[in-house]
Amino acid sequence: MSRQPQYTIKDIAQALGVSASTVSRALSDHPHISDETKIRVRELVQKHDYRHNALASSLRNSKSNTIGLILPRLSQYFPSTVATAIQNKLHGYGYNLMICQSNDSPEMERELVNALYASRVAGLIVSTTLYTNDFSAFDIFAKSNIPLVFYDRVPQNYPAHVVLGDDYAGGYAATLHLLQQGCRRIALLSGPLTCRIYQDRYNGYLAALKEYAVPFDQSLVYSHELTKENALKSSEAILSGTALPDAVFACNDTAAIAVVKTAKQHQLRIPEDLLVAGYSNDPRAEIITPSITSVEQFPYEMGEKATMLMMDLLQNKITQQGRYISLNTPVKLIARESSRRAGVGAVAESGEDMDSSAQ
Repeated sequence: MSRQPQYTIKDIAQALGVSASTVSRALSDHPHISDETKIRVRELVQKHDYRHNALASSLRNSKSNTIGLILPRLSQYFPSTVATAIQNKLHGYGYNLMICQSNDSPEMERELVNALYASRVAGLIVSTTLYTNDFSAFDIFAKSNIPLVFYDRVPQNYPAHVVLGDDYAGGYAATLHLLQQGCRRIALLSGPLTCRIYQDRYNGYLAALKEYAVPFDQSLVYSHELTKENALKSSEAILSGTALPDAVFACNDTAAIAVVKTAKQHQLRIPEDLLVAGYSNDPRAEIITPSITSVEQFPYEMGEKATMLMMDLLQNKITQQGRYISLNTPVKLIARESSRRAGVGAVAESGEDMDSSAQ
């Protein structure tokens, strides 16, 4: 079936006997256009179901009111919450959001960077893949003076504006809490240590062990992408050995939930036989039995900070050449049933605030 030709600004202009630029200004409620003309334009727009072509407009003006967002996966709690915050905040400034998923593929990430640049987005916000180590694909934005902001998974050796959580403090806080509960053999279930956020959580884990003079045991460290399937395999390996750990610190809550499930299958009681702590404070951590201790990352605050940094760049509030902004969001340990042993180191119900001073 053939499509009917789309009604255009030129058609509206011809019908009203005015210029196309007059119609465009009327649609944007320009103060120099009379109310009578605006009403006539709106009547024709409604009658013919006119749709503004934002892409064509951006091609004419070499800019748009759309911000690109590249994130690893939208299906997970943390990135979806950040994306919600970004969209809500941008809407208040009259900007739209175009969301793309890299699926943790550097190749896909590069394709998306080029696609968003070709779409003439006004700016780009990115949380990189676990495996991104070449950031040259983003050079096209810097060279074109298009604002670029990284959040959460940010480059280590690439000049850029960033918003990141205090993952070192989070790793330190979770491990310290387990140590305070009497644990000395603490397994670490981490994401790939090529990624900065997991490096920082790992270093926080090491710092807490060192503070308690607990020798580091490499055999207790498992590092891979923290999918449910991978976490279940590692949980089985951790809990099937002869020398069981007395606690597991999982660097996301999907992995922590996998540990709890596997422990139940092995008839291990939590927290009597095994303590568990996770990361991200996914809502699932609070509603399963036992509820899981986790590190709150404040994803909504991170999304808002990334958006405000982007708006400052778009509005030229940050103009100094070569001056890159680095913003931090806090973390907070939320202690629950999975890590509380009766009579040992009682923790407030609301959790423990952790900041860089606690490192």
